[in-house]
Amino acid sequence: MKMKKYAKDSLATMTEMVLPNDTNPLHNMMGGRMMHLMDVVAAIAAQRHSNSIVVTASVDHVSFNSSIKLGNVVTLKAQVTRSFNSSMEVYIEVWTENIPDNTKEKSNHAFFTFVALNQQGKPIRVPELVPETSEEIELFDGALRRRQLRLILAGKMQAKDATELQRIFNLSDNS
Repeated sequence: MKMKKYAKDSLATMTEMVLPNDTNPLHNMMGGRMMHLMDVVAAIAAQRHSNSIVVTASVDHVSFNSSIKLGNVVTLKAQVTRSFNSSMEVYIEVWTENIPDNTKEKSNHAFFTFVALNQQGKPIRVPELVPETSEEIELFDGALRRRQLRLILAGKMQAKDATELQRIFNLSDNS
């Protein structure tokens, strides 16, 4: 029987201050540095869910809604949204805080996919994810559609086989 785990048990949080070495000439945090931090916190969440080594399989929908300035504090929160056979989708939110101004805003978010591996580097099964809150259920339900889109874009699935996407777009069987 496949083990089950709750989404909340994978939650990983990381806080960093934006230092000069993290910024571009405009004193904004570099996107590559942000993606590195997102990858690290998401990997921790995936490892917590799978209790195994994980590798990044894909990154999609990384948004950069507002710039993050030198001296800001960034807090990243990552949580597994759904697990499949050996893969897990992780949702990451990034919050930016300007402590002197007493302001905080959501600046970034993304979905990363990880694959769990054994010590020989072979994919292994991961526990089923059980969502509990309305937000967790919404992310869980959307994860299958996002997965099908990723597989289509990677050439690993035909659009005609993406049943969840067809439901959204009411695609005919002729596509």
